[in-house]
Amino acid sequence: MRQAVAMTMQITAAKAGHWEFGGDRPVARLGYGTMQLTGPGVMGPPADREQAVQVLRRAVELGVNHIDTSDFYGPHVANEILREALHPYGEDLVLVTKVGARRTPEGGWPEALGTEELREAVHDNLRRLGVDQIDAVNLRMPGVHGPEERSLEEPFTVLAQLREQGLIRHLGVSNVTPAQVAQAQTIAPVVCVQNYYNIVQRSDEQLVRQCAEQGIAYVPFFPLGGFQLITDERIGAVAERHGATVPQIALAWLLQRSPNLLAIPGTSSLTHLSDNVAAASLRLSEQDVAELDALG
Repeated sequence: MRQAVAMTMQITAAKAGHWEFGGDRPVARLGYGTMQLTGPGVMGPPADREQAVQVLRRAVELGVNHIDTSDFYGPHVANEILREALHPYGEDLVLVTKVGARRTPEGGWPEALGTEELREAVHDNLRRLGVDQIDAVNLRMPGVHGPEERSLEEPFTVLAQLREQGLIRHLGVSNVTPAQVAQAQTIAPVVCVQNYYNIVQRSDEQLVRQCAEQGIAYVPFFPLGGFQLITDERIGAVAERHGATVPQIALAWLLQRSPNLLAIPGTSSLTHLSDNVAAASLRLSEQDVAELDALG
C-alpha cells in the first residue's frame, strides 16, 4: 500500500500549508518530532545512528522546517543527532525544545521545575544544539495521566527572564490546562501549546478552539496514538478509499481539523517519514470527515 501512496501523492510537507509561528516564523504545518531517534524507552542511542541522521536530513529535503526536540530525549541523544545532521541550520528551520523534566538512570521522567534546573536545561539545549538562541522553549508541566491543575507562575517566570535575556525567542507550554495557559499569558506571550490530542483522543477540543481564536499554535504530542499506533477499522475504511494508511488518515484529519494544528509525527524510518509527509497531500471529503469526527 505504501508504494501506491507514494505514487498518488506528492510528497512535500508544504502541501499542508503554513502557520506563522509566533507571528514571525512561517513553518510547514507537517513537522517532525525527534523522540524516536533515541533508544528503547527514549533512553540511550538508537540502533542505527547513521539512519537517524539520514531521517533528519531527508525530512528537511521534504520541506519540514519545524523540528520538535528536547535534551531529555536520550538524555542528550536526540539533540546531539540533530546537531550532527543539520548544523549549521537553515535560516527557515524552527527548532522547538522543552524543559521541565529530567531522566533517571532507570528511565523515569521526574519533574525539574526549580529555577536552577530550568536555567541549566535551557543552557544544555543551547550548547548541544549549537545555537545562541532557541526558537521556542515549551515548559512541560507534570502529569502522567494528563495535566494537573497547579500554578506554573514560578517556572514560567524563569523562562520569561531567559527570553528577555535573548536566549529564547518564543515561549510555549506543554501538558497544561486552559487555566494554566491563561496564567502563562499573564507572564509572557504564549505562541504554542503542546498537549495530548489526536483523532481518537479529543479531550482538548475546547482548548484547540481557544488557541485558534488567539492565534496560538496547538501542537499535539502523540498525534498517531503514543507508543502504540492508532488502530481502528473505521479509520481503516477511510484509508482504503484513499489508498492510504491509517496513520496517514490520522495526520490528514489533524491538518484539516483546524488551521492552528501543527503535527509533529516522529519516526526512525525513512519509509515511514515519507508516508507521514505524504499525508500533507491528502484531502479528506466531507463524508470522510463526518465519519472520522464520529470517533471522538
